[in-house]
Amino acid sequence: MANAKIIQGKQQEVEVIATKLRESTTTVIADYRGLNVAQVTELRKQLREAGVEFQVLKNSLVSRAAANVELTELDSILTGPTAVAFGKDIVAPAKIISDFAKKNDALKVKGGVVEGRYVDAAQIKALADLPSREGMLSMLLSVLQAPVRNFALAVKAVAEKNEASA
Repeated sequence: MANAKIIQGKQQEVEVIATKLRESTTTVIADYRGLNVAQVTELRKQLREAGVEFQVLKNSLVSRAAANVELTELDSILTGPTAVAFGKDIVAPAKIISDFAKKNDALKVKGGVVEGRYVDAAQIKALADLPSREGMLSMLLSVLQAPVRNFALAVKAVAEKNEASA
């Protein structure tokens, strides 16, 4: 029979994981089997610099935590070695892990949670392909500047035409 302290400790771990699942904007679950220590260290470093928490967790604990936050769909991907990245930024965890997986075939994205909803590996990869916030703001600024730029070019063309005819 299990010790009461051990059971209580595991229940606390489940609560911590459930809280992280609830509070994270994006959670990415990956299979890290085959990565060496140097590669895992590099991945952790990249994630830490982006403010993403990366942990290797037991599937049973993640499964129970997922059930607590009504994400039972995660059970289908909780097999084998599981690493979980919890992030407040919607794109950063997906982008960093997907980019790392492209360079290291051993890392496999299994799926995750985005804004409280289960997503599969393909959706995580699609999220990773989105430009960064700065890139999106740059595109928006470019779109907003286009009418003003076109108007300025039209005014300049009219002015040049009037100078030529004068």
